[in-house]
Amino acid sequence: MVRLSIDPKSPPQGSTQPNRVANPNEYYQPIEIEEAPVRTRSCFTCGCLPLLVVFLLILGAYFLLPLRTNILLLGIDRTPDGSAVGRTDTNILISINPLKPVVNMLSIPRDLWVSIPGVGENRINTAHFFAEANQAGSGPMAVLETVRTNFGVTVRYYARVKFTSFIEIVDAMGGLKINLTDPMAGYAPGIYTLTGEQALAFARDRAGADDFFRMQNGQFLLKAAFKQMLNPLSWVRIPAVAGVFFRSVDTNIPVFLWPRLGLAVLRAGPDGIDNRTITREMVNPWTTDQGANVLLPIWDAINPVLLEMFGE
Repeated sequence: MVRLSIDPKSPPQGSTQPNRVANPNEYYQPIEIEEAPVRTRSCFTCGCLPLLVVFLLILGAYFLLPLRTNILLLGIDRTPDGSAVGRTDTNILISINPLKPVVNMLSIPRDLWVSIPGVGENRINTAHFFAEANQAGSGPMAVLETVRTNFGVTVRYYARVKFTSFIEIVDAMGGLKINLTDPMAGYAPGIYTLTGEQALAFARDRAGADDFFRMQNGQFLLKAAFKQMLNPLSWVRIPAVAGVFFRSVDTNIPVFLWPRLGLAVLRAGPDGIDNRTITREMVNPWTTDQGANVLLPIWDAINPVLLEMFGE
């Protein structure tokens, strides 16, 4: 850009005109002046970089902080009046550590004879029943307290699913695909797609077997469900499945924990889940004085498994 700058020059030599002229700007010459470039403040010079670093550190800590989250998964049998006054025939203790990532599942036999706070000794699956019968909505917390008391595992969260809800979830998935390499739950080896009703019957099958087989069946179906929903071909069904899940599952897991837990499960994958049961070798069959067949825990055999799967 050209601007006028004061650079007075004397009149040309030989001029007879006086120094003072009628037009004082006649002998001023234009001088090109280069404008200074406009400076903009970048994110790295205005203090935003430290904020970005702090944000990334918080985000990384949220997803990867090596803190275990223990959850008790409860499966409630059908109740005549539609209430929640029922026994927990499924009790699965789940531990998730996002850093490694680690996803552990331990199934607890429903007939395990334990001490129930406020009730006394009884089957572990009755803790929920007695609490719900006394006060609606208190069942899950009673089971959590029973597990903490007997197993010594710090567990604060639960997810309670009625068996009817399990049927709805499987149907929303478009059926549950399973691949059997060995006979299981009355099915010969092969590939099957189970409806919700069929999947529930599969999980509860005890024909010619016992409760230990039933626990294995349930964990097998859970892993099959994880694997199916991780398949991109099934992602179109995620909204429907999520809608049924959050509508039918009762849980106290905070909303802010779901992304952290979900990422850990995704990173582990179905093959990275360590699923076990309390086995026959960890219990002693026993008959109560009232003629009930129950299982007495052998804690010397159970405690090492608890320490390995749920130790800090």
